[in-house]
Amino acid sequence: MNPRIGIDKVRVYPATLTLHMPDLCAARGHDPADIRDNMLIDERSANPPWEDPVTMAVNAALPMLTEEDKQDIELLLVASESGVDQEKPMSTWVQRHLGLPASVRNLEVKHACYGGTGSVQLAAGLLSSHMVSPKAKALVITTDQSRMHFNKPWEYVKGAAATAILLSRDPAMFEIEPGKYGVHTNEVNDLTRPTSRVETGNSETSLISYLDGLEGALDAYLAKLAEPIGYDYFVKNIYHTPFSGITVHATRAALRAFGGVPKAEARRIWEQKTLPSLKHVRRIGGTYSSSTFIDLVGLLDSCPELRPGDRIGMYSYGSGSCAEFYSGLLGPRAHEAAAAAGLGALLDARRRISVREYEEAERERTCYIDCGDYDVSTDGFRGWYDEHYRGKKHLVFKGCNEHFRQYGWS
Repeated sequence: MNPRIGIDKVRVYPATLTLHMPDLCAARGHDPADIRDNMLIDERSANPPWEDPVTMAVNAALPMLTEEDKQDIELLLVASESGVDQEKPMSTWVQRHLGLPASVRNLEVKHACYGGTGSVQLAAGLLSSHMVSPKAKALVITTDQSRMHFNKPWEYVKGAAATAILLSRDPAMFEIEPGKYGVHTNEVNDLTRPTSRVETGNSETSLISYLDGLEGALDAYLAKLAEPIGYDYFVKNIYHTPFSGITVHATRAALRAFGGVPKAEARRIWEQKTLPSLKHVRRIGGTYSSSTFIDLVGLLDSCPELRPGDRIGMYSYGSGSCAEFYSGLLGPRAHEAAAAAGLGALLDARRRISVREYEEAERERTCYIDCGDYDVSTDGFRGWYDEHYRGKKHLVFKGCNEHFRQYGWS
C-alpha cells in the first residue's frame, strides 16, 4: 500500500510593502479597469532593499517549523528563478538560518515558474521511497522577486513572495494522488532572464505556450486514468497564476479536453471552480513558482464548504517550458492548515507605498546588483524598518563584502 504523501503545512511570506494598482495606473496613464477586471490584479508586493530571495525564503519557513519538524527534515529544495549567486545555492543559507540539521540534503532548483511544483513532486517521490527514514519530512521553498520594469506593459503583473511547503507521510492539508499526473515539455523561447539584471520575453508566445502546455499535460493526465471522466471529477481547479486573469483562458482550454462548452458557460464554471482560489494572489501580483500554493491557501480560505477528500486539480507551468497537471485530495485538517498560514493578516500588515517609493526601492536594489562591496540602508519608507523589523527576528540582507553576501537578524 502506497503511503499518503503530501503537504502538511504551508506558510507564505508576501513581502512587506504593497503598491496598489490604481496608483500605478494613474502614474503610467493606464486604464485601471483593465488591470482590475481583465488582469484581475488589485495590488502587488514589493521588497525593501533589505529583503532578497534568501531572506524571504527563511522568513516564510521560520514561523511554520517546530523543532521536531527541523530534526525530521531530510530534504530541502529551494526553487527560484531569482538566484542571488551563480555558484552557491540559496538552500545553504536557508539551511543555516533555519537551523536545519547538517545532514539535510539540499539543492537550489531552477525551472522558471515550474520549479516549485517539480520540487514538490520530486520530494514526494523521495518520501515514498526507502531512501529516507520512516519519520522523514521534506521542505520545499519557492522564492522569487521580479526585476525592474518601469513603463513596460508587463510591469503590472510583477511581484514578490516566498512560500514554504512542508511535506510528510501524514499530510494535514493536501494529499498528492499517486500516479495521477501528466507532464508536457516543449523547448520554447518565451520568457528569459539572460543576465542578472534582465527579465524579458514575448508575452504572447508565453500565453500560447502556457495554454499548449495545459492541453498537453491534461491529455497526459487523462491517459493515465482507468476510465473517462468529466470536468466535475475535480471539485475545484487551480491554475498557475502569473496574473489572475489567465485562469479564465486556462479554464476554457481545459474544458475543451472534456468536449468544450459555450463561452458563457465556461465563465460560470470558472467563477464556481477557480475564482475563489484567487483571493490572495490578486493582492500580491506575480509570485512565480509560489502561485499555485498561494492559490491553494486562497481556495481554502474562500470555501469553508470544502471537505476532506475533495479532489483539486492543479496546473503548473514554467517558461522554457515544462507543464504539469496533477491532482490531490484535501487532507483531514486542510482548513486549519490554511488558517494557520494567516495570509490575509500578513497582506493587511504590509505598508502601502507610493509609486515614487516603489521606484526608489527598485532603483536602489538594481544599482547594487553585481556590486562587490556595499551596505544596505534601512532608511526610508517612513521608518518601516524600525517599526516592522527591528527586534522582530526577521532575517535581513545587509549587503556584500568582497562579493560575499551578508545576512543577519533584525
